[in-house]
Amino acid sequence: MTTYESIAILTGAGLSAESGLSTFRDKGGIWSKYRIEDVATPEAFARDPRTVLDFYNMRRRRVLDTRPNAGHEALARLEAGFPGTVTTITQNVDPLHERAGTRNLIHMHGEILKALCMHCGTRRRWEVDITVDVTCGACGRTGGLRPDVVWFGEMPYEMDRISEVLEICDLFLSIGTSGNVYPAAGFAARALAAGAHTVELNLEPSKQNDLFAEAVHGKASEVVPDYVDRLLGG
Repeated sequence: MTTYESIAILTGAGLSAESGLSTFRDKGGIWSKYRIEDVATPEAFARDPRTVLDFYNMRRRRVLDTRPNAGHEALARLEAGFPGTVTTITQNVDPLHERAGTRNLIHMHGEILKALCMHCGTRRRWEVDITVDVTCGACGRTGGLRPDVVWFGEMPYEMDRISEVLEICDLFLSIGTSGNVYPAAGFAARALAAGAHTVELNLEPSKQNDLFAEAVHGKASEVVPDYVDRLLGG
């Protein structure tokens, strides 16, 4: 296999699905049961904060005891064993990459186990339910605490850093993502334009399959460890 110096990895909900966390856009996924406009926008929170908080409280409880699968563990092994740089950019708000051991990680859509105060901007670790009457420990104001996740209509986190990673990577892996949601849906094209070798590891071909020089389709717990073994020479 070609020798690479800088690997950029984009992961999506399909990677965490085998750990028991629902995907979003697949048949039976989260957005088939809830309207985005009701639970995942700033306007929804302003209009009906209890409904929004209840939705994320439910999701937070589900991730508390969820364990990483072989796909997460393989990516952590790649980061630890690769002689160059490995940067994982995840669209997932769950903590499974960290639990597997990944350290060079960008949560572009935030983290479900953190809370953000809309009054003062303070972020902190948060593992229990958020309610409308919770007071921010930093500013003392009530009613502004929300999950530290990026809602539709908001700018994803660390886009400048992500742009830098995409510009210098010579291998780009897209894992478990549908390629439907921007700006992440544009990352493969940007990496390709910068000269990277592009690879899709997904359950089935995404809508962007023409952007990938390689594609391996199957369960993340199988195809990701196999590909990592190839990269590490195992």
